[in-house]
Amino acid sequence: MSVSVVILNWNGKKYLEEFLPFLLESVSDMPEAEIVVADNASTDDSVAFLKKHYPTIKTDVFDQNYGFAGGYNRALEKIKSEYYVLLNSDVEVTKDWLKVLYNYMQSNPRVAACQPKILSYHRRNYFEHAGAAGGYIDKYGYPYCRGRIFGEIEEDKGQYDDIRDVFWASGACFFIRSEDYWNAGGLDEAFFAHMEEIDLCWRLKSRGRRIVCNPQSVVYHIGGGTLKTEHPRKTYLNFRNNLLMLYKNLPHKSLKKTFDVRFYLDNLAAFHMLLQGKIQNLKAITDARTDFRNMQADFAEKRKENILKSVQSTFQEISQSSLLYEFYIKRRKKFSDIPRNEIIVEFEEPQQEKEE
Repeated sequence: MSVSVVILNWNGKKYLEEFLPFLLESVSDMPEAEIVVADNASTDDSVAFLKKHYPTIKTDVFDQNYGFAGGYNRALEKIKSEYYVLLNSDVEVTKDWLKVLYNYMQSNPRVAACQPKILSYHRRNYFEHAGAAGGYIDKYGYPYCRGRIFGEIEEDKGQYDDIRDVFWASGACFFIRSEDYWNAGGLDEAFFAHMEEIDLCWRLKSRGRRIVCNPQSVVYHIGGGTLKTEHPRKTYLNFRNNLLMLYKNLPHKSLKKTFDVRFYLDNLAAFHMLLQGKIQNLKAITDARTDFRNMQADFAEKRKENILKSVQSTFQEISQSSLLYEFYIKRRKKFSDIPRNEIIVEFEEPQQEKEE
């Protein structure tokens, strides 16, 4: 098979009921494509629903919830296709979404992964939080998108309809060559969920591969289907995994300065949660930092491998400015207003590093 569209499901029967018909229709004229549903030990009757109503769809049922990263790694290792598409269960696809991405990847062999334009399911003229028109980060690791900065969502007026290299593609609809996926080591299962696609894209870009958003393909995403935006568990995973990602991928020269600044920024975020009365979110941030420090030694070999395999050290998609400063102090709320200077760093021979 050339393309395997893989949905990782966890208690998402209502989304399968609503969105599988659109997906099946979209691939009906693509004999090179298949649909696979991997189930992360759902406790609703998702699997029974699939067996009854979609018996021809391949299913892979796990014995426990392995998270986004672990679930996909287990599902994809059994699939022999040239391309994988990691598709959230709460995504409504459009008629030619897959064909556009497939044809683009066939014609651009240096591109490892790509995403479509992701719009909001509920506000269909607006971008969706998880990916919008392609992802970027600032020099301190804060992610943002063409069409979304923090909680500020732009209306889609065609302003980001150009095909463009980005820093990361959204895990909500992630089209990737299987060879690149495994050469880079797949998704990091220690992350469990959140930020793992950014980490994977960083590894790919450091090794000379391209990540692209192709807005000629369009999907609609509900978002927050598993955990709401400010759920303490989501806060914890986002902060912890962001620190793990930085530690794994930052060049040595940038590491200490970045973590020194993040110490103050993370504590500022925790204080902000305190002022809002969100005590569980405050605790999530402090727990995330504590667990990161406890996990750091276990990630030393991953960091060493990433640095050794890196062939590129300059990324136009990493803003040299601070996103927090631009958004809250300069009041720049749109992607087009954010400076995106190249961050110029040099990779060095790995050396013994002190824990941050």
